Amino acid sequence: MQIDKILDLVIDKGASDLHISVGSPPVVRLQGKLRALNTPPLSPEDTLALMKAITSERCQQELAEKGGADFGFGFGEKARFRVSIFKQKGNVGMVLRQISNKLLTLEQIGLPPAVKTLLTRPRGMFLCTGPTGSGKSTTLASCIDFINQEMDAHIITIEDPIEFYHSHKKSIITQREIGVDVGSFDEAIRRALRQDPDVILVGEMRDLETISAAITAAETGHLLFGTLHTMGAAETINRIVDAFPTNQQEQVKTQLSQALMCVISQALVPKAEGSGRLAAHEIMVLTPAIAHLIREGKIFRINSEIQTGSRYGMQLMDDALFEFFKKRQIKYQDMMERCVNPNEMIAKVRESGLAGVARMGGEPPAEPPADASARQRKR
Repeated sequence: MQIDKILDLVIDKGASDLHISVGSPPVVRLQGKLRALNTPPLSPEDTLALMKAITSERCQQELAEKGGADFGFGFGEKARFRVSIFKQKGNVGMVLRQISNKLLTLEQIGLPPAVKTLLTRPRGMFLCTGPTGSGKSTTLASCIDFINQEMDAHIITIEDPIEFYHSHKKSIITQREIGVDVGSFDEAIRRALRQDPDVILVGEMRDLETISAAITAAETGHLLFGTLHTMGAAETINRIVDAFPTNQQEQVKTQLSQALMCVISQALVPKAEGSGRLAAHEIMVLTPAIAHLIREGKIFRINSEIQTGSRYGMQLMDDALFEFFKKRQIKYQDMMERCVNPNEMIAKVRESGLAGVARMGGEPPAEPPADASARQRKR
């Protein structure tokens, strides 16, 4: 079995991920669903050979020493892949995520025009959040490409691994890979501040040191992009504050109220008709009222400000999902799986007279699912 043929199939089918594991045929993720290829199960020798076909000696050494490694590689001009190789039950496994070589525009990924205005600001923290596989990297790559085309700036990206390759356009682009060009995210951010940056992209704000360095960079007059695995602006702010020791949290709230510019949370939803997925966005823009709530620790009230902040381009995730459903672009069940407040969404569907449409994609329950109330309390 040749890796080239498998990757060609992944690209042709538009699959987002490829799973290579002993005892199973290669498995692809299509429209969010796992599908096994019609081939014999892979042997330990198969997975080892497939891994070696795309993995550098450095990453093979890291796999042997640490049990895993992450890297990116280009498959000719067709696509790039982000690869995670690992050991499981003593054998080699891999997961490859496809990254298109084509950068999408902000309009193509469904972001409102107000986001363009935010991207022209000279400083502040622009956070893109959501679960794994929600398209955060694609969104930030589109934002970077917009700046690259429209502004003369020095853009530094810090990634693990580098996903989208950017060429110099109106801006100068410096792309640094963790483990190859620099040791860690926080070290890369600190060094970036001495490299005359205008824009810094941090691939993942995964620990206290990185978050602290990112806030400092935004405070000192840079436009900083970052990602977090959170859903919603309120949860994102809480996650950042909770990353710090208790005796530093009041200071961090003050810093965020000044440095934060916006939080965009997103979820990918299968289209009701045909193939493909739509990106639903929650958008919070820092206003004086929201900055005050952050300083005072009243994060739970931020959703109310988002709901009434449409003039600033703000919207809640549930409102974005409901608009897709109302236009028959997504199914009821898919909307309910991704909404934040199931109780309110069920009521909204009934009040809008769309219960009949909902029945076509699944009867709206008289009561929310058993775990819905717990989910709401958690949020």
